[in-house]
Amino acid sequence: MERPAWAPPGIDISVPSVSRIYDYYLGGSHNFEVDREAARKAMQFLPGLPKIMQANRAFMRRAVHYAVGEGVTQFLDIGSGIPTFGNVHEVAQKAEPEARVVYVDHDPVAVAHSQAVLDGNERAGIVQADLRKPAEILGSAEAGRLLDLEQPVALLLVAVLHFLEDADDPMRSVAELRDALAPGSLLVLTHASYEGIPLPKEQAGGAVGVYRDIRNPLVMRSREEIARFFDGFELVDPGLVSMPDWRPDAPAEEDPFAFSGFAGVGRKA
Repeated sequence: MERPAWAPPGIDISVPSVSRIYDYYLGGSHNFEVDREAARKAMQFLPGLPKIMQANRAFMRRAVHYAVGEGVTQFLDIGSGIPTFGNVHEVAQKAEPEARVVYVDHDPVAVAHSQAVLDGNERAGIVQADLRKPAEILGSAEAGRLLDLEQPVALLLVAVLHFLEDADDPMRSVAELRDALAPGSLLVLTHASYEGIPLPKEQAGGAVGVYRDIRNPLVMRSREEIARFFDGFELVDPGLVSMPDWRPDAPAEEDPFAFSGFAGVGRKA
């Protein structure tokens, strides 16, 4: 397999990556054939996956606009993935040029591309770290340089918690991050669920099986389970809803797959 010039040295390009699969769903070009093959297998069971990811990105952009409108201009985006058009720093800094953004991802391809995209942007940075280790994220040089934890921060956990199994104790990770944030901080979250998917659970479960087979288990949680991540936060209207239903800036997306899973924003008291 030929290694593309943009692929960082040292990574195994024969192993699929969830961030590169996500890039493929969004129409990006920074993915390998092994990623595209996994994505196509998942889409055989759940053909609406690209539409779900597009709805996810659209929600993220609306949530960033909401945060800036609420006076929150610091962003910590964990599980940020490979940069694509309309990323957090682009949306936030267009609305507020002084906005600061720290991206976090454990995928070296995502980190390398983030470094390239952010070159020259003194108000945004990338950290290679894992959501399972919040102390490493909060103690990183980029977080220290860009974030004032005495002031409100918007914590983005967008399409990432469903890649943590219960054994990883994702509730602990979210709680550690929450406790480090100042009052008035926001939690911006999306999470996959069987609820809302316009297919039988058994069929959608085939896509979940593809992620399990590539050793990146996708954990589908119920609305009630997802709501627990907001412990210590007060959900803002309209609460925990499908992604197109969270403060739409246009008539709600009609594609039924876009309504799969849940999204919400909470404020720390």
